[in-house]
Amino acid sequence: MYQSDCIGRIISCRNPNAVANIRGSAEYPCIGGQVRLYSLGNEVLLVTSLYGLPQGEGCCNRTVLGMHIHEGGRCSGDQKDPFADAGAHYDTAGCPHPYHQGDLPPVFVNNGMAWGAVVTDKFTIEEIRGKTVIIHRMSDDFMTQPSGNSGAKIACGVIY
Repeated sequence: MYQSDCIGRIISCRNPNAVANIRGSAEYPCIGGQVRLYSLGNEVLLVTSLYGLPQGEGCCNRTVLGMHIHEGGRCSGDQKDPFADAGAHYDTAGCPHPYHQGDLPPVFVNNGMAWGAVVTDKFTIEEIRGKTVIIHRMSDDFMTQPSGNSGAKIACGVIY
């Protein structure tokens, strides 16, 4: 288990081992940010910084968005799905949702911004390099198959 001061030292003193530059779809052009990935031996630290996110109004109507690593390597698509080429959730083990290797904690939006960090041992950086990080329009319910009913893909970044 990593203490918050250790994570702070890692992200302030080391360059990430991989980065995904996040950009919004045509419908959400203001979304931007980064997911930085740091190798921690057998684990990976993902640090997410996002801005321009959609937000509900009022203290009881906060926006929570789904975030996943997808198997595809491109942030392109069509009018129906601007990031269709990102494919499905990354999952080489054939697990049901929410146990896909690409299933990540949700993004909690505050004034259009979000920051979060998570440590996982579900993949290595080399296994996901070239895959995509997707931000969805709705919260992941962690039950519905195959993707948690998290709605449209509104932002994407390729991990490089």
